[in-house]
Amino acid sequence: MKFSSVVAALSAVGSAFAQQTYTNPVLWYDLADIDVFRKGNQYYYSASTMSFSPGAPILRSGDLVNWEFIGHSVPRLDFKDTAYDLADGKQAYVRGIWASSMQYREYDNTFYWIGCVDFKTTYIYKASDPAGTWSKVGEIGTCYYDCGMLFDGQNIYVAYGNTKISVAQLNNDFTQKSTTQVYSSSITIEGSHMKKINNRYYIFVTQPASNEYVLKSNSGPLGPYEFKIFTKAPASGIQGSGNPHQGSVVDTPNGDWYYLSFIDAYPGGRSPALAPFVFDSQGWPSLKAANGFATANPYPVTPVPVRSTTGTDTFSSGKLGPQWEWNHNPDTSKFSFAAGGKLVLKTASVTKDLYHAKNTLTHRILGPDSTATIQLDISQMTSTDQAGLSLFRDNSAYIGIRNGLIILQRDLTLGANWNTLSTGRLETSASLPAKTTNVWLRLHADIKPAGTHQGVFSYSTDGKSFKQLGTPYTMNTTYYFFIGYRFGIFNFAEQGLGGSVVVKSFDLALGAK
Repeated sequence: MKFSSVVAALSAVGSAFAQQTYTNPVLWYDLADIDVFRKGNQYYYSASTMSFSPGAPILRSGDLVNWEFIGHSVPRLDFKDTAYDLADGKQAYVRGIWASSMQYREYDNTFYWIGCVDFKTTYIYKASDPAGTWSKVGEIGTCYYDCGMLFDGQNIYVAYGNTKISVAQLNNDFTQKSTTQVYSSSITIEGSHMKKINNRYYIFVTQPASNEYVLKSNSGPLGPYEFKIFTKAPASGIQGSGNPHQGSVVDTPNGDWYYLSFIDAYPGGRSPALAPFVFDSQGWPSLKAANGFATANPYPVTPVPVRSTTGTDTFSSGKLGPQWEWNHNPDTSKFSFAAGGKLVLKTASVTKDLYHAKNTLTHRILGPDSTATIQLDISQMTSTDQAGLSLFRDNSAYIGIRNGLIILQRDLTLGANWNTLSTGRLETSASLPAKTTNVWLRLHADIKPAGTHQGVFSYSTDGKSFKQLGTPYTMNTTYYFFIGYRFGIFNFAEQGLGGSVVVKSFDLALGAK
């Protein structure tokens, strides 16, 4: 991917470092259900992805503030259900990878991911390089719901549960050795993260979606545990958003501690927020400042720049970067890369339903508002194909090409069971000039919780002059779908397979263009 710039204005080191601060969110992308840890001077971050594939994205940082995508822990949603393939008339929206855990095991120099799927099976994956190839280790026939994994020497522990919190001990081959309930709460708590700090055992849990509590044991991983508030509805750094909650804690090489939580900031989703905290003499944690998420804080360590997530992707590497995810498992026979780059999307589904169209390629929307522009070669489309750019969630809209027309389809809807309730309605269309082979489609999305929540669609036949199509689409701000709105590139057939489009480029810019 070609990136337009490097994260701007990071002063080098020394006295300048003391004046450098960050504000939240540290990365305005939808990256929820955070697990974070440090290996040496590098920090690693894992998040949930539901039905999107590959799953469980991995980000890396040298300073806890500037993050870059490097891979996925779950290369394909191999969960023994054809719904994850959009096959047999089924779809798996909102299912799949929920809150899970990724950690590094020093004992065998290996990275591990663990997570429960569909409330019945826990899957484990591993890799020697988090940016490399991950493989499945095994399965456990118990759901470790909202789990947090701890490697304690050669011992493996997993904290999990809702309201009743348990700790499982695993064998060295990651089969279950035992499981013990260690705490029962009178309030709803979940999102366990298990840590060993100064010979004390901690399980950090959330009371959705505002408070964070902590269980502490001075005796061992199986307790007994004491229970105390950690953060109580802390203020957010995003106007109109929820409270930072359900995250993980991590230290710096200098011994300072930070809490990386997420903020409900719909319609864009749930974005990471970072604040420093301290331990008292009894080992109980508390934020350094009550409003630590809402104000500027000094960088945890010397800033380490990463490549910007904005810029133009021409797919020249011959593979998708780790910032991309399909709506479900892709049909790998229906996409390829042309010589010198460019993504070829063949029609992979015969349908009139975008939600049931295979190989819809999605990209998170960058907040507070951003613009995606794609260039399509449409010369190999058939008259009954539809290809375009969508504002993709449980209520959706898209700008597309069909039979010589630019169309705006809106009000696509998933029902309460996450099956399609409506394939939408055609608002308007415009004719393309005869023999048009290249079209640029553009979507500007304002995902600020206190913003307009509008998506504006436009198109061009020369890549320079754009014309708005239809009226702006207002995104919903409900949380039930969990995943925030995304940009989605699609190509499906209404009658027969065989057509294709070439995605020559995808450009992401902050703000409107």
